[in-house]
Amino acid sequence: MRVLVLSDTHVPDRARDLPAPVWREIAEADVTIHAGDWVEERLLDRIEAVAGRLVAVHGNNDGPALRRRLPEVARVELDGLHVAVVHETGQARGRERRCGRLFPDTDLLIFGHSHIPWDSETENGLRLLNPGSPTDRRRQPAATYLTMEVAAARLHDVRLHALPRR
Repeated sequence: MRVLVLSDTHVPDRARDLPAPVWREIAEADVTIHAGDWVEERLLDRIEAVAGRLVAVHGNNDGPALRRRLPEVARVELDGLHVAVVHETGQARGRERRCGRLFPDTDLLIFGHSHIPWDSETENGLRLLNPGSPTDRRRQPAATYLTMEVAAARLHDVRLHALPRR
């Protein structure tokens, strides 16, 4: 199962649209995960129309319309892998311990908010991933997104993709 992971798209505030490579990934992925900060419903509608399956949450920059449509936390099972998606996890210091406590029955936690790619694991084996942002790199060298394969309750081939500067 091919999975695309996005967060912090901020369309149209930070970009008029998603980069073309991201739209291609959405069309090819079995599952697209978005960890919040959409900003406008129009992008949600467009991704829903293209994605094979969408798992998404709202973020702190998402208004009432998006909050009505999207949960704060989404939980899904992908081929036996227990996944949770949330926008914010708090400060980086203590993140693994805090998230391990908050998501004890989860194999993978996808989060956003910081625009900083993150890949770590807790003592109890919870994997934490943040894809960064495909539209607003902030202080990062490049705008980014993640792809991965899920099979038999395991993650494979987790890749952070850097997008060329616009």
